[in-house]
Amino acid sequence: MTENDPSAQDKPSAPEQGGWPAPDENNPPTPPNPWSAQGQAHAGYPQYPQFGGAGNNPFASPAPDARAASFGTATATYPAPHDQPERRKGSTRLIVGVAVLALLVGGGAGTVGGYLAAGSAGGGTSVNALDQPQPAKQTGNVPDGSVEAVAQKLLPSVVQLQVQGRGGSGEGSGFVLSNDGYILTNNHVVESAAGGGDITAVFQDGKEASAEVVGRDPTTDIAVVKAQNVSGLTPVELGRSDDLNVGESVVAIGSPFELAGTVTSGIISSLHRPVTAGGQGDQTTVMDAIQTDAAINPGNSGGPLVNMSGQVIGINSAIYSPQGGGGLPGQSSGGNVGIGFAIPIDQARRTADQIIENGYATQTYIGASVTNAGSGGALIRGVEPGSPAEKAGLKQGDIITKMGDRAIDDANELVAAVRTRAPGEEVTFTLQGNRTLDITLGGQRVN
Repeated sequence: MTENDPSAQDKPSAPEQGGWPAPDENNPPTPPNPWSAQGQAHAGYPQYPQFGGAGNNPFASPAPDARAASFGTATATYPAPHDQPERRKGSTRLIVGVAVLALLVGGGAGTVGGYLAAGSAGGGTSVNALDQPQPAKQTGNVPDGSVEAVAQKLLPSVVQLQVQGRGGSGEGSGFVLSNDGYILTNNHVVESAAGGGDITAVFQDGKEASAEVVGRDPTTDIAVVKAQNVSGLTPVELGRSDDLNVGESVVAIGSPFELAGTVTSGIISSLHRPVTAGGQGDQTTVMDAIQTDAAINPGNSGGPLVNMSGQVIGINSAIYSPQGGGGLPGQSSGGNVGIGFAIPIDQARRTADQIIENGYATQTYIGASVTNAGSGGALIRGVEPGSPAEKAGLKQGDIITKMGDRAIDDANELVAAVRTRAPGEEVTFTLQGNRTLDITLGGQRVN
C-alpha cells in the first residue's frame, strides 16, 4: 500500500494498533462488547486462590483500582485488567466467577426485556393492584380433614374456664359434653374452686355462664363441671385412643395465656408416656399420656386434642418445661417446647361417665405397692390383704416385666398401664423368669 493508493484513503487504523475511526454522526462507532471474548479480556476476572482474607474474598469490596460497569440500577464490580487470572483447564474458581456474572446478566437482560415488552404492548399503561376491585367474600368449601375444617367443627364446643377460688385465680379450657351444659376439663383447672369459689364458662360467641363442679378425680386429673341455665350447646364428638398411631396429625384447641379459641396443629409424637397428672409428683396420679408436638401452653389445660376427623382423642394436660423439669398448661410459667401431654380420651370418658352418673369416679387398682426394679421392671414391695393382687398370687419381691403385650420398664409404667383398663377387666402379668399370672383388676371410689 502506497501513499498514492486510493484504497488507503480514509481507512482507520486496526484496533490492535490503537486507532479507531474518526467520528461519523451518520455511522457512529460500535463500542466493544464487554461480554465478548475481547470485552472479557479488557474487563478481567479475579483469581481467588483461597477464601479468607479480604483480598481473596469474592464477596469483599473490590480493590481501589477496580473498575465498575453499571447496568441500569445494578452495579457489577470488576477488578482492573492486570488482575486477570491465567485461564487454567478445570479451574473451578473461574467457573464460580462466571456463574455469578451470568446471574447478574440474566437479571439485567430480563429487566430490559420486560420494559421493551411493556412499551410495545400498549403504550406503557401501568397496572396497580390497589385499583383492582375487592373480590367477593370467600365461599369455597373447606377440605375435609384439614386443620381449618377441624377448627370450624370444634371451636363452638371449646370453652374458656375462668376460676376464682381460695387459692387464687386462674383460667383454663374445657369442652362441651352435652347440650345442657356438662363440660369436661382437668381437675387442676377447677381444683381451687372445689371447696368454695366461682367458675365462669365463656363460650365462643362471647356468652358467659356460671358453672359448678359436678365431680373430680385428682388421680387422673379429670373433672366435670356444669354450666348453669344454658341450652342448645354443641357437644364434641368423642373418638377413641386405643388405636392411635405415632405420626398421626392432631389439632389442639384451647385458651393459652387467656387467648381463647387458639388452634395449633402437630402430630402424635409418642404414645404410652407415663406422666404425673396434675403435677402432684405422686405415683398414684401417673397417667398413660399421649405425647404431641402441637403447641400447648399455660391455659390449654382441659382443652381437646383432636384427630383430623374432628373427634376428641385426648385432653391436653401437661407440658415439658426444661427450666422447671415439667409444668402444667394451666399453671406453669414455662412455654411450649414441642413436648406436650394429653390424657387419652378412653380413660377420660370412663371417668366422666362415672362422675356424671354417680357424682364420683372409680379408680382401677391392683392393691400392691411398687417401686423400680434395678434390672428393669416393677418390683412389688407389698401386697394388701384381700386385694386383687393377693387373690391372683402376686407376692412381695415379684418383678413384673409385662402387662399383656406391653413391656413394663419401671413402676410408673405399671401404674399407667393399669389406669388404661377398667375395673373388672382381666389382664395377664409376666414376671421375671417368664412366669405369668392372670389378675382381675379392682375398682375403688375416689373421694
